[in-house]
Amino acid sequence: MPRPDGPERPERPERRDSLPGNAFTRTARLAALPMGFAGRTTLGVGKRMVGRPAQLVLDDVQRRTADQIFATLGQLKGGAMKFGQAMSIFEAALPDELIGPYREALTKLQDAAPPMPPSMVHSVLSIELGDEWRDSFASFEDTPVAAASIGQVHRAVWADGRDVAVKLQYPGAAKALRSDLRQIARLSRMFGVLAPGLDVKPLVQELQDRVEEELDYSLEATSQATFAAAYAGDPDVFVPGVVARSERMLVTEWLESESSLAETIVRGTPEERDRWGEQFARFLLGSPRRSGLLHADPHPGNFRLMADGRLGVVDFGAVARLPDGFPPAIGTLLRRAVDGDAAAVTEGLRSEGFIKPDVKIDPAVLAAYVAPFFAPATVDQFTFSRQWLREQLARVTQPGIEGFGTASRVNLPPSYLLIHRVWMGAIGVLSQLEATAPFREILETELPGFAPEA
Repeated sequence: MPRPDGPERPERPERRDSLPGNAFTRTARLAALPMGFAGRTTLGVGKRMVGRPAQLVLDDVQRRTADQIFATLGQLKGGAMKFGQAMSIFEAALPDELIGPYREALTKLQDAAPPMPPSMVHSVLSIELGDEWRDSFASFEDTPVAAASIGQVHRAVWADGRDVAVKLQYPGAAKALRSDLRQIARLSRMFGVLAPGLDVKPLVQELQDRVEEELDYSLEATSQATFAAAYAGDPDVFVPGVVARSERMLVTEWLESESSLAETIVRGTPEERDRWGEQFARFLLGSPRRSGLLHADPHPGNFRLMADGRLGVVDFGAVARLPDGFPPAIGTLLRRAVDGDAAAVTEGLRSEGFIKPDVKIDPAVLAAYVAPFFAPATVDQFTFSRQWLREQLARVTQPGIEGFGTASRVNLPPSYLLIHRVWMGAIGVLSQLEATAPFREILETELPGFAPEA
């Protein structure tokens, strides 16, 4: 039986089984997206020629494109589903007129996908645990309780009586994931119609870069066990312990929850949004110091709300390894920005590789450009909101030196890529929650280098 401390099984060749649904159908659905986009764009041009206002035409194209994109992603697994989950974090940045028709579809992408049939589930369990796999369980529920991009979760009772969650990877997931991400990379321009100025190419590239790591559940088990040990007995955060593992199966303690951050975004009261938003922020910012790891998949479905007031955290397939915690330069630069030291911020960004040696930039212009992003660190209480996030997106993509002119001169060093994505994803979630909390105090507590010197 696989164990948390047991030997890793040798790598096996990819099974020829396919994900639920025909592979040709999956490819055809993705391939149909650009054709539909081209048709809507052509139709839009035609409507402009007969007098419809340009903005109304753009809104119509965006709305129709969004409907098709998210309907298609919602039916797929692999890279399409993973991309949809990653994009859904940025839902708060979408224009008001576009949010209504598909906000519910975006939220569903974070928590749901079509399941494997029981026969396929049993086949996977036989491969991972042997033909006598049922002996490992006192009971096993064939119907999954959750599904994600490359696997689904079943509730069961382990042979020793513990309630457990059994995460199983879809047969053929590796091949499908790589194929989907390659195709989505080619379609990235079309996805940009949802939020002009939001460049999805780096997001897809990062998903491609990390795909091999996420496909190996034994690596995820190691990360989850590290988090579970770091938060054992914590009054505010619960991470389920690892019970058993293999390359394509992960068994963990069951996490009993009442809802998730995704549901709070839709139905939460202001008080609930503030409370859970603060706990979410404290976990993300505090975990590198405590565990040496950063949870790198901050979509709301991974954060469960427990009846005892703790925030339950799941899905550790994507992590950033920060054995010494966040780089101290992050907190130091943020403190200098809050203190208004434009010259020090510019020099610090240059020394960290955010500004290349041959790029000239006015410190005052750079300070004006970055200042709104640091607003949460300047006041005792800050309220994130969809409107604030949309304003920042519009500001940095507008023509001129105050917007894209400065943005185009700033580089993102590879060592900061994953941290940046988590940071932006967390801001997206907090903006969806419209949470108010003492974010400056959280930064002073958890971010090395940010607390003011005595």
